Amino acid sequence: MPVAVDGSTASSTDPASWSTYRDAARSTAGAGLGFVLNGDGVVCLDLDHCLDDEGTVAGWARNVLDSVGDSTWVEVSQGGDGLHVWGHGRLPGDAGRRLQLGEGTVEAYATGRYIAVTGRTFGDMPQRLGDLQHVIDSLL
Repeated sequence: MPVAVDGSTASSTDPASWSTYRDAARSTAGAGLGFVLNGDGVVCLDLDHCLDDEGTVAGWARNVLDSVGDSTWVEVSQGGDGLHVWGHGRLPGDAGRRLQLGEGTVEAYATGRYIAVTGRTFGDMPQRLGDLQHVIDSLL
């Protein structure tokens, strides 16, 4: 659940409850940092439960990562067994999508969502946001 810097409940759809990175990083409220997707072209592909205990990527998720290449930032999710692929793109209607890929699930979000951010870069992925439109198009 998103928490504002003063400890009150924040909302993924109410900009009045959001803060800047600087203020959030200084705050002691909550359990860490997060990012609100607000439809400005930043998207997150959430690859649920795709890492085993040794950090090996499941085949279905490896296919997504292969499509991404080294174009954008990928982080290990808060639970430690999933990945967030961050980048630029658009979803049809900007609505979130939940896609079943074989044994795994990819959730794609562009607006109205709060994503907890760990900052734990996966492997040697670059720390920049790249273009994910070709990946989004291939998944949808």
